[in-house]
Amino acid sequence: MTQRDWAKIPPRQVRLDQLITTKAVLDLHSLLARDSTFYGDLFPHVVQWRGELYLEDGLHRALRAALHQRLVLHARVLDLDVAEF
Repeated sequence: MTQRDWAKIPPRQVRLDQLITTKAVLDLHSLLARDSTFYGDLFPHVVQWRGELYLEDGLHRALRAALHQRLVLHARVLDLDVAEF
């Protein structure tokens, strides 16, 4: 999906403990950068597939939310369980 396609999906709340990460590496420079969301979407991208929520983009935002002891995160969720292709 393009950034424009993701932008069409309205953000909704997602529980952090329900997210499955898809990246194995965390870049601390990105995590600690003040302008880390300046060039990207403000909301993480999540794909719902077979009832599971996969964090496609936004690992640093999710970790930052967890470090602030938040239980939920606003994210754009692409629901492949109901999407028509």
